[in-house]
Amino acid sequence: MFYYLLAPLGKKYIIFNLFNYISFRAAGATVTALLIAFVVGPAIIARLRAHKVGQVIRAEGPASHQSKRGTPTMGGLIILLATVLPTLLWAQLHNRFVVVALLAMLWMGCIGFLDDYLKIVQGKSRGLVAKWKLVGQCSFGLLLGLFLVFKPVVDPDILPATATTLPFLKYIVVHFAPWLYVVFVTTVSIGTSNAVNLTDGLDGLATGLGAIAAFAFAIFAYALGRVDLTGYLNLFYLPGAGELAIFCAALMGGCVGFLWFNAHPAQVFMGDTGSLAIGGAFGTVAILLKAEFLLLIIGGVFAAETVSVMLQTSVYKWFKRTRGKEYADSHRVFRMAPLHHHFEKLGWAETTVVTRFYILGLFCALIALATLKVR
Repeated sequence: MFYYLLAPLGKKYIIFNLFNYISFRAAGATVTALLIAFVVGPAIIARLRAHKVGQVIRAEGPASHQSKRGTPTMGGLIILLATVLPTLLWAQLHNRFVVVALLAMLWMGCIGFLDDYLKIVQGKSRGLVAKWKLVGQCSFGLLLGLFLVFKPVVDPDILPATATTLPFLKYIVVHFAPWLYVVFVTTVSIGTSNAVNLTDGLDGLATGLGAIAAFAFAIFAYALGRVDLTGYLNLFYLPGAGELAIFCAALMGGCVGFLWFNAHPAQVFMGDTGSLAIGGAFGTVAILLKAEFLLLIIGGVFAAETVSVMLQTSVYKWFKRTRGKEYADSHRVFRMAPLHHHFEKLGWAETTVVTRFYILGLFCALIALATLKVR
């Protein structure tokens, strides 16, 4: 909105030329997101508390978590507001990169909201049945894949619609058959949204890691959208992709603003409303930037959390089928999955786990940023 209202004034008043610069608008989106989170956060938390929208704690979880029972959840609404509104204010709204990213976040956020609502407000312990949650996620992935095949946001002369790039390798792409690309996009979007959801188990963990990942993606979007930087760094130039930096900057600001209330001891949890929305946004941004494999590096901690659950479940089922339940119960890969609970069971304090995972997340982001030059 600001771009359309104020950038044209730059012809008369030079100060308004700032609104033509993505870097300025990204900074503005970050600050706006922080302010929105700080302003609406207390009101939303109070409303959730008044309606007794409290977190349900698993009985088999760490004993220290039982004190969190009843803490307001569905706080992901704060992140959604603090990301969507600044993006609408500061980004170019005719840019298809931005529109698709916003739709992805809202779509996944709605699935998470429905799950939280059924689980907590309606009192249905299972929330949204896993089958229907997967249907909602899969539907978005399929629609996104089909849209990108038939209406690519990247010029096919630059990169084929069904291709993606590889980290550390310049001008080398992986080509997919159209139907396989749709499956690939669906898998990435579902996997990323669930990965963030699995990571959201400690105060501030997914929120802080989300802010780090959003910052890294903002740098990549900005670089890929500039013809001079892509030429210098041996990257594919993606016209229009730079506007995604504003969306990512807003998401970073929204996560940091939410962290103010979500830091230990948390006043509110994001719930599936926030975790699925953040994960859906990351997956879609990676897909739009043709950087799906880079996502595994930037979101290395999210990936590790997901692998820990898959490994724990697979090994348990194998031992249970081949050697019996008692053997399976006593021969688990981790003391508890996801991975952050394993370290809690080892005796690490919750704040220690979160801080060390932040360090690992920052390390992963730096490795990803190194791929800009190491090619």
